[in-house]
Amino acid sequence: MEIKIDDLTGSEVVELVIEHLHDMTLNTPSESIHALNLETLRQPNITLWTAWEGDDLTGMGALKELDSSHGEIKSLRTSSTYLKKGVARRMLQHILEEALKRDYKKLSLETGSMDAFYPARKLYANFGFEYCDPFADYKKDSNSVFMTKKLG
Repeated sequence: MEIKIDDLTGSEVVELVIEHLHDMTLNTPSESIHALNLETLRQPNITLWTAWEGDDLTGMGALKELDSSHGEIKSLRTSSTYLKKGVARRMLQHILEEALKRDYKKLSLETGSMDAFYPARKLYANFGFEYCDPFADYKKDSNSVFMTKKLG
C-alpha cells in the first residue's frame, strides 16, 4: 500500500469524500455531522493522505493542526471495496507517525456515538486513544464521542 499526500483533485478522491459525507447523513443527525467537505479539506492547516494499491484508491485520512502541539484526525475513511483489509489501521499508523514528526504532544478526534461508528471507536482504542471531553470548538453532543492520545 502506498500512502501519499493528496491535493483532492482526482476523481477517485472526490468520489470518496462525497461518499464519506453521504454516509455521515445516513448515521448522524445533520447538526452533529463534523465531516469536512472538499473545500475545507484543502485548508492550509489540513494535510490529507490517500492510500493506493496500484491504481485503486483504498482509503484516506487527514491531520488538522489545531496548534503547534495538538493535532486532530479527520476524514479517516476506507473505500467500500477495501473494508476489513487493514487500510484504516495503516492510515491511522501513518497519521500517528506524522504527528510525532511534527512534535505534537497530543492527537485528538471526534467520531459518532452510534453503533455504526463502533468499529472506528474500537480501532482508535486499540491504538491507545482514550475518551475525553470535547476539545477545540466542539461542544458536548450525545451523537459524538471525543478521544485523545498523548504523544511522545
